[in-house]
Amino acid sequence: MNNNKIIVIILGILLGINIQAQSLKVMTYNIRLDVASDGENAWPFRKDFFASQINFHEPDVLGVQEAMPHQVVDLEKLLSQYSQVGIGREGAGKGESSNIFYKKNKFKVIKTNTFWLSETPEEISKGWDAACHRVCTYGLFQELTTNRLFWVFNTHLDHIGVQARTKGLELILSKINQLNTKKHPVILMGDFNSEPQEARIIALKEVMDDTRQVSIEKPFGPSGTFNNFEFDKPVKELIDYVFISKKSNLKVKKYAILSDSKNLKYPSDHLPVYVEILFPTKSQK
Repeated sequence: MNNNKIIVIILGILLGINIQAQSLKVMTYNIRLDVASDGENAWPFRKDFFASQINFHEPDVLGVQEAMPHQVVDLEKLLSQYSQVGIGREGAGKGESSNIFYKKNKFKVIKTNTFWLSETPEEISKGWDAACHRVCTYGLFQELTTNRLFWVFNTHLDHIGVQARTKGLELILSKINQLNTKKHPVILMGDFNSEPQEARIIALKEVMDDTRQVSIEKPFGPSGTFNNFEFDKPVKELIDYVFISKKSNLKVKKYAILSDSKNLKYPSDHLPVYVEILFPTKSQK
């Protein structure tokens, strides 16, 4: 078989996937809280470019981390095609949040809540050895055109507490099992403050698929996500992830870490992870 025939066959397979499946574009993005000490990288100087990046790539679902209440308000104004769910880690309208933005003309929220990563998840509380209150916001979404249901869980694990990161992730998985009694597809995303070789990430891969590893197309972009606003250095530290449930018939078409910049500056101290997920048609289930 010559090379031209092989190329035609591969293109046919990929085209068939596109025809038979519908895609969902998701993004996780630590937007960096608004703090004056960031100087020229502070939120007021980057929010417009940040929003233009989102509006250009147009994720269907966007999970943010470190969003202060006024940053959420800014994004609601700048991202007019989106609605959002979630509350701050110090309570409604207080502290950083892990909100989920979604295209309001494509989805509706069936169920949503925010819980704390602690021994008392229904209360505003700090868990284990964590330095800060940490939360997970989730939503059960319904696609308006197909009535398809799927869960999204978005979180930001602690940057100091090793036990808090491990226990927090275990709590999230427990909550997923508790809520997802009908076995809908699940997307888990966020800033895990953990690199791939760490035990908690290795354990997570036993029960969920890392979209980077299962992407049909070769992953695009840098190898890491944390840039620390250092534009002149390679981005190698991978701590932001998108996972999908195993055995849910989901496929990952594309995976990218986006390094968009303007005037030698990033829109945040993290790079976003962008993933295109394929849902099977009813005939494929």
